[in-house]
Amino acid sequence: MKYLLFTFLLCLGISTSNAQDQQYQASLIGFYNLENLFDTLDTPDKHDSEFTPTGSKAYNTEIYLDKLSKLDKVISQIGTNLSPDGLAVLGVCEVENRKVLEDLVTQKGIAGRNYKVVHHESADFRGIDNALLYNPKYFTVSDSRAVEVSLPEVNGKKRTTRDILHVTGSLSGETIHILVNHWPSRSGGEKKSAPKRAEAAKMCRKIVDEIYEKNPDAQIIVMGDMNDDPYNKSLTKHLRAKGDKNQIRENDLYNPFFDMHQGGNGTLCYRGNWNLFDQIIVSEDLMDKEGFYYKKSYIFKKNWMFTKEGQYKGYPLRTFGGSAYLGGYSDHFPSYIVLVKKI
Repeated sequence: MKYLLFTFLLCLGISTSNAQDQQYQASLIGFYNLENLFDTLDTPDKHDSEFTPTGSKAYNTEIYLDKLSKLDKVISQIGTNLSPDGLAVLGVCEVENRKVLEDLVTQKGIAGRNYKVVHHESADFRGIDNALLYNPKYFTVSDSRAVEVSLPEVNGKKRTTRDILHVTGSLSGETIHILVNHWPSRSGGEKKSAPKRAEAAKMCRKIVDEIYEKNPDAQIIVMGDMNDDPYNKSLTKHLRAKGDKNQIRENDLYNPFFDMHQGGNGTLCYRGNWNLFDQIIVSEDLMDKEGFYYKKSYIFKKNWMFTKEGQYKGYPLRTFGGSAYLGGYSDHFPSYIVLVKKI
């Protein structure tokens, strides 16, 4: 036990001389874009026909089970060098329904963690939602809701996207708000699609401000696939997430993935360039090192998660390339942070 504690403190950069007088409890919080985790059924009110046995991807039970197994392999290993139980909380996106998540959490690698599911159906055109998995040993849920993101109409028609999932609960004895996002994609081009992500960012910021109105000292985590990098206006201007700790003011948000991206790291690759869309952002109160606070951020990527040959060598090994089944994990790498609390 002393060896494990010593190793943990070294990994987090906490002085071992201080550790003799003070111990720390760690909470690992992650986010993962699961790349189209669909079941094999054709749901009439969703555009999911390609993810069926007769669809363009020939998506059958064998592929579905392999997909679950591959995701299980990744999730089961995230952060286990810091905590034997891995992630206490994992936000996810690109899931079709609650059932696929219930199938995922029973996979052999993570079944012992007894992950529970928070999920609300959204009106997204593609039929994909955001969700939260949590280990009840560390996190308890007190409330959850789905907040609609309204996009500008096109030719009088309403456009739909993923809701923002707002989950409130207790982590390490602290009340915490978690907002799981999946902002509109860059389809049609980054510049042309930017107003959609601006609307999602504004709605997310509105939720943050509403939380602060009720509790100025609220502890908030904003996570998700933002489809923008940390320096884009959706994050810096509309969400007010800053990458410089010294510039954080009251009710600001701190984005620890800003510097990571500046250093050339990313969670997905497009046309040879790395983007860092999958971010976990923390509120100003979680920067106070006297209590429950943010310590470190990571991108989880192992050698076996990369494409080894061909046009996309060096990219994340994804499930599908067009309609071709590649047998990979996801086109995104997961990200995670560590929060610590003195005990």
